[in-house]
Amino acid sequence: MKNFKTEIKWAIIFSIVTLLWMFLEKNVGLHGKHISQHAIYTNLIAIPYIIIFYLAIREKKQEYYQGIMSWQQGLISGGIMSVLIALLAPLVQYIVSTIITPDYFNNVIAYVVDQERMTEKAARNYFNLKSYMIQSAFGALAMGVVTAAIVSLFLKTKKK
Repeated sequence: MKNFKTEIKWAIIFSIVTLLWMFLEKNVGLHGKHISQHAIYTNLIAIPYIIIFYLAIREKKQEYYQGIMSWQQGLISGGIMSVLIALLAPLVQYIVSTIITPDYFNNVIAYVVDQERMTEKAARNYFNLKSYMIQSAFGALAMGVVTAAIVSLFLKTKKK
């Protein structure tokens, strides 16, 4: 566990940032009256996510690898963090969907049906807690590994 304290710490920070972001989205109306804008603005969360991965892998390089880290070591650290985030994602999604914004699914279903983007049945099958728990876990894993790979390129120790 001691070897992974950096990844555990940053996976928890990532999850807390996600909860805070969802609280912000809800309070600016992106889960209600401005739901038509949600798909655009929700992607801005990528900025803090990339910063979190950068800070986590940089900390791993400095604290664990004493400033000398290969791309592979950074990728492994980011990969472990991605797995931890993916494991926390269903719990985070549950909190978001039941405490922070319990009306989101009904609102987004009504919106996509009203806009004729989906049938009500298709919308209900896609926009629900179980579906979002699965999507959040797999999305966190996939995007986390990709982000870790890219960030590790910038943080690897350059050969002289």
